[in-house]
Amino acid sequence: AQAAAAQAAQAEAAESWYLALLGFAEHFRTSSPPKIRLCVHCLQAVFPFKPPQRIEARTHLQLGSVLYHHTKNSEQARSHLEKAWLISQQIQQFEDVKFEAASLLSELYCQENSVDAAKPLLRKAIQISQQTPYWHCRLLFQLAQLHTLEKDLVSACDLLGVGAEYARVVGSEYTRALFLLSKGMLLLMERKLQEVHPLLTLCGQIVENWQGNPIQKESLRVFFLVLQVTHYLDAGQVKSVKPCLKQLQQCIQTISTLHDDEILPSNPADLFHWLPKEHMCVLVYLVTVMHSMQAGYLEKAQKYTDKALMQLEKLKMLDCSPILSSFQVILLEHIIMCRLVTGHKATALQEISQVCQLCQQSPRLFSNHAAQLHTLLGLYCVSVNCMDNAEAQFTTALRLTNHQELWAFIVTNLASVYIREGNRHQEV
Repeated sequence: AQAAAAQAAQAEAAESWYLALLGFAEHFRTSSPPKIRLCVHCLQAVFPFKPPQRIEARTHLQLGSVLYHHTKNSEQARSHLEKAWLISQQIQQFEDVKFEAASLLSELYCQENSVDAAKPLLRKAIQISQQTPYWHCRLLFQLAQLHTLEKDLVSACDLLGVGAEYARVVGSEYTRALFLLSKGMLLLMERKLQEVHPLLTLCGQIVENWQGNPIQKESLRVFFLVLQVTHYLDAGQVKSVKPCLKQLQQCIQTISTLHDDEILPSNPADLFHWLPKEHMCVLVYLVTVMHSMQAGYLEKAQKYTDKALMQLEKLKMLDCSPILSSFQVILLEHIIMCRLVTGHKATALQEISQVCQLCQQSPRLFSNHAAQLHTLLGLYCVSVNCMDNAEAQFTTALRLTNHQELWAFIVTNLASVYIREGNRHQEV
């Protein structure tokens, strides 16, 4: 009995020192401004006590997470996350630490351009997470996103299909819809329009039949309608867009009146949210601008671009999400074409400069939009009658794109430059 009491007292003492260090670490992390160095010192002080494996693994995860999110010390962050992943795999029922370590570590690998290390790690985590619906779905989304960034859309679509079937089996129609809508988005990117149509029809039925949290339901409807609008615009069916656009605007009005309470669904597989409602609002402005441009309503396009850019400026003061910069670049690309058509050349040049600045801040953004940027510069050069420069810009744009429609657009403009220069027999 005395031995048992001594053991209990020892465990209690061990827990008290651990909780004290953890409390100090959290206090320093949440200070204003955060005192990250002191937070790291408190967490590192756990290891000399030779804690049990669970505490050791969790502390490595916490250190890795703090170093990854708050410092540039990626080497130490990687070391701690690798230890957390290794140790947690030896512990039964320690899913949160195990899979959060895998998820963060693969993010870090991608940031360091070690994609070949991230993929097998995520595959292993997906393989052993089938009994944990939230993490299994989250890791499938993460690996699909990784394949998408590598432009391997076939593998990404396969994974999203696996996720949709898994979500159906675990009774999560909401997350099944998210997987299917994400797959529809990639099929649109691949221009597989014949496959998109039946998939969107199925998604429409799932979204309408699903009864759950109102904000989640409306966000699914926004996702679905954005894809429908994009599908119609891609197919050149500008008139078919209007009813969807009207529904989209109604959805956004509905979402803005709903309280953004913490969503705690009963099914852990439902713990996902597509986009914050403020981001959805900007996205609806963006697809409205795309429709207005295709339909020739240039004043309307300018009006909605101004509204969207104002909203973006406000959001970017508080939110550094990369998707906001993507939205901003796409909006500017549309409005620049609008300015050139309406003869506002100086404004167009200022906005081209803005796009350059945004792309300089993100290598991925530059890689995705370099061809469009050179095309816009080429169009500007044509508008001010600098044909040599226009030819150089269009030629560079051609070299940078493998997008069929953009390629055709550039070639047409380059041909018109050759004609204006008198080089009618020049090959494009």
